[in-house]
Amino acid sequence: MKAEFVISAVKPEQWPQEGLPETVVVGRSNVGKSSFINALTERKKLAYVGNTPGKTRLINFFRIDERWMLVDVPGYGYAKMSKKMLMEMGRMMDTYFQQRQEIACVVQLVDARHDPTQDDIDMMEYLQALHLPILVAATKVDKVPKTKRVRAIKNISQILHIPVKSVYPVSSTEKTGFEEVRNRIDTFIQRKK
Repeated sequence: MKAEFVISAVKPEQWPQEGLPETVVVGRSNVGKSSFINALTERKKLAYVGNTPGKTRLINFFRIDERWMLVDVPGYGYAKMSKKMLMEMGRMMDTYFQQRQEIACVVQLVDARHDPTQDDIDMMEYLQALHLPILVAATKVDKVPKTKRVRAIKNISQILHIPVKSVYPVSSTEKTGFEEVRNRIDTFIQRKK
């Protein structure tokens, strides 16, 4: 998979104008967004993996195989930011989701070790209200005992009110689950073309 960084944007006029379908990755701060992006694209350092949550403050665009864009947006639910900065980031993301015609699908990351938070539920409802195709990747599934994984996936689907088949268990450490996610993304990208 060929993946290259294109631009970090704040305003609509900075968004790429190539017309490629976009897959947006959203998730709570510290859910493993950068690790997910690196594993999905089979790259070690495409997205910066930090020890501190809340590192992504801009909308980052990555061109994949000259066919589509992977878009990394700031994590939600991170409290250690000023109210002003949180509001600015909220506005920036809202503008993107409301105005961007190229969005083919959204991959919402949820930590498989825990039930979805209220922030996760709010994000799901927001995306559904915009009628965007969504798939959920349950990250860090390797940290859930094998006997409890099915239950964890069912909990996520029930709490987010989505079908179980829309929840994909993934592990960036074990590199598992990404083939299924790539195939599903590809389906949405084909529909958008």
